[in-house]
Parts: sequence; structure tokens; C-alpha cells
Amino acid sequence: MLTLQEIKGFGPKRLSAMAEKGIRTSEDLLAMLPRGYHDATHPVSPGEMVEGREAVFEGFVRGNLQHHYANGRNWVSGTISDGFSSIRCMWFNQPWMREKLKDNDPVLLYGKAVRKKNGLFVINPSVEEEKIITPIYRTIPGVGQKTLRDAIALLLKEEKTPDFLPAEIRDRLQLMEHHAALAEAHFPTSTQTLEAAKKRLAFDELLLFQAAIAGQSGVRSHTVPLPIRKEDLERFVKSLPFRPTGAQQRAMEEIAADLGKDVEMARLLQGDVGCGKTMVAFASLYLCVCAGGQGAMMAPTEILARQHFESAAEMLSPLGITCGLLTGHMTAAERRRALEAIACGEWQVVIGTHALISEDVQYRNLKLVVTDEQHRFGVRQRSMLEEKGENPHVLVMSATPIPRTLSLILYGDLDLTVIDELPPGRQPVRTRIVPEAKRDGLYRFIEQQKEAGHQTYVVCPMIGEDADEEDEEGRNAVAELKELTEKLHGCSVGLVHGKMRPQEKEDVLSDFYSGQLDVLIATTVIEVGVNVPNATVMVIEEADHFGLAQLHQLRGRVGRGSGESWCFLMADPNERLRILTETEDGFKVASKDLELRGAGDYFGTKQSGEPAMPALCLTADTAVLEQARETFLMLCRREEYRETYQGLSRRAEQKYRENALALARN
Repeated sequence: MLTLQEIKGFGPKRLSAMAEKGIRTSEDLLAMLPRGYHDATHPVSPGEMVEGREAVFEGFVRGNLQHHYANGRNWVSGTISDGFSSIRCMWFNQPWMREKLKDNDPVLLYGKAVRKKNGLFVINPSVEEEKIITPIYRTIPGVGQKTLRDAIALLLKEEKTPDFLPAEIRDRLQLMEHHAALAEAHFPTSTQTLEAAKKRLAFDELLLFQAAIAGQSGVRSHTVPLPIRKEDLERFVKSLPFRPTGAQQRAMEEIAADLGKDVEMARLLQGDVGCGKTMVAFASLYLCVCAGGQGAMMAPTEILARQHFESAAEMLSPLGITCGLLTGHMTAAERRRALEAIACGEWQVVIGTHALISEDVQYRNLKLVVTDEQHRFGVRQRSMLEEKGENPHVLVMSATPIPRTLSLILYGDLDLTVIDELPPGRQPVRTRIVPEAKRDGLYRFIEQQKEAGHQTYVVCPMIGEDADEEDEEGRNAVAELKELTEKLHGCSVGLVHGKMRPQEKEDVLSDFYSGQLDVLIATTVIEVGVNVPNATVMVIEEADHFGLAQLHQLRGRVGRGSGESWCFLMADPNERLRILTETEDGFKVASKDLELRGAGDYFGTKQSGEPAMPALCLTADTAVLEQARETFLMLCRREEYRETYQGLSRRAEQKYRENALALARN
């Protein structure tokens, strides 16, 4: 295949600009799929142009274009008509358009209609040469769209990329051949073939992602089975002040069975907020200690680690288990004492933050590693904790509800246990959509909640660097702090966001947890990491800026105590947000989110500013998830496809190299 340096028009400046965007090879350029398309295959008449809509329209130039000057600006304008209807067009700083478009010339134009004082206009429409679908690529400074299109067309023509999928599988799944799909994705011949191309390329990305995970995890190591006794689990259950749900009981039994095997457990414990995952994790740690091992549990924030420690001590100490807490903010004497207790095995269960994986932490006999909120830890962090023991069992927890098929792909190296049942008596969170006109009433409600002894979260989509700057895109947390401090009478208001120093963040969260703050303004940093039973109100500003699954996660921060709890979505009412007012089932919410947004957003991990799976982001066909999962399992399990699977693994290793998995999991 030609190198980028061999392509005409790609000089040092353009090559440097492309390299800054991560495009260094011809393969990189072909993998840069269009961010959108101009579809000129079905033009509308000028009269069918609608305000705010981008479209291709055709007609004839009526009269010569006029040149205008006003207020230091210059533009040309003209009328496009098809004999039945017409629309005015304006081109700013493009005087040459007067020579390009003459009276009675047939034209095909692409643009967006906007309403001005004198009616509907199309501003700076582009002249389309043919009735084709034209790819639009992301902007690369100094490299024009035509230059990119010409280079990609040359590469596609110059060498056909091989297809790693056997023809029989392609035919059975009705998938387009790979090179044809790549060519169609860049230069579609029709909307139908474009959809087929997107599906094939998304399918390939999912296969490669799963192969990369399998390659990272490899074959699970053998370990010494733990002598798990049924009566130990029964003793734990009897000690609880409540009866476990059927889903919790099933999860504990699955984990107990894993701990008794001679291969490492690698299990994902997934469940909605409030389903009781933490209790299942404590049961696992208890069984590990009863069998002679030591257990460690890592949480993403210090305050959550402290809460887990307090809960573990309350639940496990009466059963004779010694628990300890290790964080990064201990005095030298406290840390020295903690390290001694861990190394000699005095602390049978160790709970902490990233401090658990520090180089100077040595465990006596680490047999079980539990990580809470798995998506906040990379693979490397999890591995560092695992390396503290000899092939310890691993349990990872996530409160992010993800449809089952998507979980199997995202966490293909883990067995899956889903707790799909909430404990009886849990208070529902009453969810309402609140338009801007009712904001003052909301503020009075927050004040009433404060008077009743309750607390409130307010979540903003952006941080905002300056409280005085006017943010045209929406409400930011810094400006919100100023506004609420002025408008909420008698309420103490605090702010926490991701750009704060870790200790500063922990201090604010601690103040809210202890009740010193009545209202906590935050970004999504509070999506996980703090459990405040006294917080009964969640306000989410600009709710339309968030996905449904994320809104559900944020809603889960309230409803943890005995008081009635509320979630207010600040937005104009719409069908998407109404879903949250109708159900509290996180898996139903996530499934609807997947249906509405497509799988691309779930895999839209940013790498050098671009999605890791561009083809998946272009298609909303979620059926491709099922097909990709089933095909991957067939390729890796059946002998006749061994060569195909090995080739797939090599491609995955090349694509995802060292840190790609850590990025995909963070």
C-alpha cells in the first residue's frame, strides 16, 4: 500500500497536521471514517426548505447575483427557483460566486435555512457537482476535504484490504465483504449500501475488541482451591438483620462455588443502585477469611472506602473478622501501623483506595481482590492489586446497569452475575421534569427540605472556570454556586468537581456527608463515591445533556434513607426524559438508552480526542452486538476456525496495543 508520503499533495506541513490527529499511516487514514455525509441524491425544491434544517435543493439562478456592502461586511445574494417556489441565498466573503453562478444556470446547493427579518435564507450554501453522497471528515488544519477524499479514494483503488472473516460466515450473517464495506463507508453509492457498510465495520470493531480483551486476560491461572464450607455461608446469612433477596442469595452461591475451584475467579457483580452488591461482596470476603485467606476491597474515593470500612466492621466484626482501612491520607505513624497489620495478617479484610496497590504494601496471604465501581479503575490498576497475591480470586462490582449483551462484550474476560432484584421496602425516588418557569418553586422546595433536616444535590454538566463569565451553552457549576448562595435562604452551599485537588474534593464530600453542607453542587464526579442517606433531593441541570443511563445513576444518589426522595430533571418535557419518570429499573432505562443512542456512545471512549470505535458510533443497529458476541465465541471455540481466530487476535493486538484496554475500561 502507498505510504502517506507518496501521495501527491501531502507535504511536510500536511503530514505534520495529520500526525497531530493520530494519522501517521495509510491504514490510519482509511480508518478515519466520515463524521457525516452530504446526501445530494434526493434534492428538495427551494420551497421545501425548512428553518433550521440542512438539505440539498435544486433549481435555477434567477437573475445575476447582487454584491452588497454594509457595516464592514460584504456578501453576494441571489434567488434560486424551480419555477414553482424560490428561496434567497447569501454568500459572505465569497465575491467569486457572482462569476460562478449566472442567470438561468441550473444549480444543486447544500445548506441550512435560517429565518431573518426579510424571510427565509440559506447562508453560504455549498455548490454540489453531482447527485451523490459526499463524505464529510473531521477538520484537520491545512488539509481540505477534497484533499482527504482524493487521498482515500486513491488508497482504496490502489490496494484491496483482505477480509479476515470466512465467506461462509459473511454469507450466513448477510455481512458485506470488508473492503467493499470500507469503500462504501467512505464513498456511499446509496443510503442502503451505506447502512450495510456501517453494520459490517461495527461488527469488525466489536470482534476485535473482544479478541483484545481475551488476549489481555489469557487463560485463567490455576490456584489452590479455598476450602469453602456451606455452613460458613449459612452462618453469615443468619447474622444479617434482614433476609437476602433471591438474587443476592444466588450471587453469594455462585461466588462461593468459584472460590472453591482450582482456577482464578474473575467475576463481574453487576446490579442497580441499592440492590445490595456490597453485602454480597462482604459475604465473599467472609468466606475467603473463613477458608484461611486474606481479602482486599478497593474503592474509588476515600469517603466511599471509609463508608465500606464502617459497614464491613459492623457486619463482620461480630463474626470474629478483623477489618482495617488504608488510604493515602494517613499520618506516617498510622500508615506504618496499617502496613504492619496487613503484612502479618492481623487485618484479615483490608479496605482502601488506590493506596492498597502502593509498592510498600505487602499482604500476608491475599486470596480475594474486590474492586468497587469497576469502570473507575483501569485494567492496570486492577492487575496491580491482583499481583499483591499469588493468583488471587477477583470480584469486580459495577452499579452501572448495562444490557446483558453489551456487558458480555465490554467485560468479555469476566463471568457475569447480575443482581436484578431490589430489597423489599426500598423507597422509590419520585422523578419529575421541571421546566425553567418553575425554577423559583424548586428553590423554595429545597429550602423546605433543609428545614425538615434533609440535604440536596445539584448536578451541572460543566464546571465553568469563572463565575462571572457568561456561558452560552448551559449552566455551569461555578456559576451555579454563586446563584444558589444568593437565592437559597438559610442554606449552606458547597461545590465539588473533577478539577479540584483530591484532598479538597474529599473534604467537601465529607462536609456534605457529615451534614455541614445543606446543598452540594457538583459535576458527575458524585455519580459514584458517596452514600448520604440524609440527601433526599437530586436536581440535574440541563438534563438533556446527559444519557438516560447516567441520569439514572445520578438519581441513585438519593433514596438511600427512610425519607421520601425526589429527582428533578431541569429541562423542557420530552419523550426521552419521560422514560425516567415511568420506571426505576436501571436495566430498562439502559436498554432504552441503548435503543435511542446506539451502542457507539457506550464504546465512545476518547483516545486522542476521537472515539475508539468510529464505525460503531455511526450505526444504531444494536442487533450487531448479538451477532458479534455469538460469532466471537464460535471463532474462539471451534477448531476449524483456529486460523481465523489467531489472525483476529493479531489484528486486535496491533489495533489496541499497550494502553487501549486501560483506556476502554476507564
